[in-house]
Amino acid sequence: MSEEGFHIFLGAMSITALIVFIALYFVKAGYGIFRTASWGYSINNKLAWVLMEAPVFIVMCWLWGKSGVGFSVPVCIFFLLFQLHYFQRSFVFPFLLKGRSRMPVAIMAMGIVFNILNGMMQAGGLFYFAPSGFYAGGWAYLLQPHALSGFLLFFAGMVINLHSDRVIRRLRKPGDTKHYLPARGFYRYVTSANYFGELVEWTGFAILTLSPAAWVFVWWTFANLVPRADAIHRHYREEFGDEAVGKRKRILPYIY
Repeated sequence: MSEEGFHIFLGAMSITALIVFIALYFVKAGYGIFRTASWGYSINNKLAWVLMEAPVFIVMCWLWGKSGVGFSVPVCIFFLLFQLHYFQRSFVFPFLLKGRSRMPVAIMAMGIVFNILNGMMQAGGLFYFAPSGFYAGGWAYLLQPHALSGFLLFFAGMVINLHSDRVIRRLRKPGDTKHYLPARGFYRYVTSANYFGELVEWTGFAILTLSPAAWVFVWWTFANLVPRADAIHRHYREEFGDEAVGKRKRILPYIY
């Protein structure tokens, strides 16, 4: 792919994210609490998560190896941070899930396609099409104010995301099938604290790397998670009532 082709690719991904953002306010993605038979054949949730998330981890490894950037700093640090998230998401998170939930194959397939494209997008932005000399500062780059703030946001978002997932897992005891309204951690402020953490995490990554591809990923994260957070918020109000949900927002504390 040429540099011009890569920028066209980023533009196409941005436009697609806008379409997804609008569509998800009308169609609930059929996994988790919104899974219905209309989404077709489904498979074990744990297996689906591994198959859906692992491709981006593999693609990034492959394209990093082919790029020849090796262990040069700061690009190698960016690579390791990205892979840290997706190692956890691909090979740890699925096996922490409880219950016997299932995921529609259609949802999994869409996730696989996006993750492959995102792996190409992030690898292109970091390994192949970054402006000449942009990351030449080595360790000094990582000490710049924007990089330090990006690190802080990345790890803060990761901690919020992991803690919020843990809160959800601990809502039920073995054998319990009831639904509960999470209320610990950032769930005191938003009904989708795990999504808030992920959005903060990738915003931090984009600030750290200053990569246009990373910002397109932030836009995709926003486009995918914000409408779903709205659907979850409305679902909680219907199931538990306005008083139980209270003044909590959907995904952005005090804002939305």
